[in-house]
Amino acid sequence: MFRWKAQQRLKPLVWWIFSQQGRRGLFYVPPATGAPDPATSYDVIVIGGGHAGTEAAAAAARTGARTLLVTHKFKTIGEMSCNPSFGGIGKGHLMREIDALDGLCARVCDISAIQFRVLNKRKGPAVWGLRAQIDREQYRRNMQNELKNTKGLTIIESSVEDLVMAQGEGKPKVAGVSLGTGEIVKGQSVVITTGTFLRGQIFLGLDSYPAGRRGDEPAIGLAKTLEEIGFTMGRLRTGTPPRIDKDTINYSILEIQYGDDPIIPFSFLNERKGIKLDQMVCHLTHTNMATHQIVLDNLALSRHISQDVLGPRYCPSLESKVMRFKGRRHQVWLEPEGRSSDLIYPNGISCTLPADLQEKLLKTIVGLEDCRMVQPGYGVQYDHVDSRELHQSLQTKKVSGLFLAGQINGTTGYEEAASQGIIAGINAALFCQGKEPFILDRTVAYLGVLVDDLTTIGVTEPYRMFTSRSEYRLLLRPDNADLRLTEKGYNTGCVHAERLALVKSMEKSIAQGVEFLKTVRFSPNVWRNKLNIPIKEDGKMKDGLHLLTHQEVTIKRLAEVFPDHFSSLAADPAVAQRLEIEAHYAEMVSRQSADVEDFRRGEAVRIPSDIIYDNLKHISAECREKLARNRPSTLGAASRLDGVTPAALLHLLRHIQQRQDYDSSHVSS
Repeated sequence: MFRWKAQQRLKPLVWWIFSQQGRRGLFYVPPATGAPDPATSYDVIVIGGGHAGTEAAAAAARTGARTLLVTHKFKTIGEMSCNPSFGGIGKGHLMREIDALDGLCARVCDISAIQFRVLNKRKGPAVWGLRAQIDREQYRRNMQNELKNTKGLTIIESSVEDLVMAQGEGKPKVAGVSLGTGEIVKGQSVVITTGTFLRGQIFLGLDSYPAGRRGDEPAIGLAKTLEEIGFTMGRLRTGTPPRIDKDTINYSILEIQYGDDPIIPFSFLNERKGIKLDQMVCHLTHTNMATHQIVLDNLALSRHISQDVLGPRYCPSLESKVMRFKGRRHQVWLEPEGRSSDLIYPNGISCTLPADLQEKLLKTIVGLEDCRMVQPGYGVQYDHVDSRELHQSLQTKKVSGLFLAGQINGTTGYEEAASQGIIAGINAALFCQGKEPFILDRTVAYLGVLVDDLTTIGVTEPYRMFTSRSEYRLLLRPDNADLRLTEKGYNTGCVHAERLALVKSMEKSIAQGVEFLKTVRFSPNVWRNKLNIPIKEDGKMKDGLHLLTHQEVTIKRLAEVFPDHFSSLAADPAVAQRLEIEAHYAEMVSRQSADVEDFRRGEAVRIPSDIIYDNLKHISAECREKLARNRPSTLGAASRLDGVTPAALLHLLRHIQQRQDYDSSHVSS
């Protein structure tokens, strides 16, 4: 074995996680088993206790791997570094899918939330965005409790100085990590989840200093190590808004946003029993021309914005909004950070101007004229690895047993990080067990869309999930994530039998409900008179399932009009809602299923890993260059590369078929 060295010096691995005010060392974290025995070999070592790291560690342990989570401070595990919320459009789908795989964040959110809302409700349920405001302190505490009680998971506080590597078959492989104490902890696989800390730099006005977030050191050594291994790196930026004293806001002139009643939880475990909660309110205000003028007059004082580094398109800074959308006012959601917190998070005005100017612009906003800024916003720039360096299992192509998850892969957001964490954790465990990786394609899950986009297309700006990224969103709804994924997760070992039993019970209830609805049949005239809705008189009997395709018709309404027939279905609101959604999309899903078959035919054509694209002279030089740079694993993945033409795909297919014919003839002879 050897440690990865550069110029005969060990370099710090995720230094941001591990330096604690000059203290270095190893600490016991009850009830975990404490400091690892240097002779002990772990299956999976996860570095970092953020949203990707927590899901990765828990998933690996659930999958049967002896797992070690190494983190700087146990007390910051589960820290919500930016917004006090989870979910949203597209992101809520990820939360449901993580939960379907027995992940942690959905059910931790359900017991830490202060408000629940479903976004995008004016559209169909396939694109609803489940969202919740979260109490930061409760979330952190509840996540820590979940991890402490995860069987097979050891948690330590320590620095890690380097990766320990060994020579594998044709490329290096991970063999463990070197701790700050000098101890070597052996491991068959390592999952790195460094967030924004890779060569992280914080910006406030014209000032900047190395940090991954306020109060934490960056991972400078790790960035250099990854470069020297040969990974292609890029640089991205993000930011956070100032925080406001809640008692200095004039709420009386602001629009109030209430939570939903009834509540739709994130976790399927709470679907039938529901959640009762005294919900807190949020408030809405807007920027104005006075706000924008302060920004425009002082752009030269925002070094973060002047840097040639791309930030998130869909969550831009206030400076970017003002420059990009001149003359338009912008929403500012005032979100409480918790029941016992004195802070308000002004969502929508991430800002990196000097602190005095941030307070000045806050006071131009309606309701904030007399506010007190508790802490200023700031920007962060950080390195990331080109995600095309990864297999769809999130294992790196250059180093066997090394997995990357979270913002290190160029994504933004808690949900995207947690999504990668659970996939990487499962696959790190399966890797150690010598099993096939757990791959979800685009037709099965938004998790599959996320991973496929990252590994096939890569990123040029922080990647955020939206429902529009999926071609199959009528199939990939938040209501059916458990039916799509839980059994798949159970087959890997990461889902408990009790959860699978709950899913099977729900699946049976839905199937029985659909069949029952088909048996209740009346003429259009009867339905029209009873329900007072327009139904075409075509002489054909209509069943209950067909009636649910009408927007005005619900199972509750059917039970009111036909109590003898539908009261039993209405008695279980969770099943009733699922039946309504199934009926609404039944015809459209049938049509989209044909598209899925076309996709799977393309994915079934594997591209040989040793293919030399420069030899394919019938393909244009531009297409050969893109194929060689991205190295897609299937013909379907190649088709999703920007600029790869249908003609190039046809020539590629012919080449693959000719190679297969050649290989077959030589094997038979």
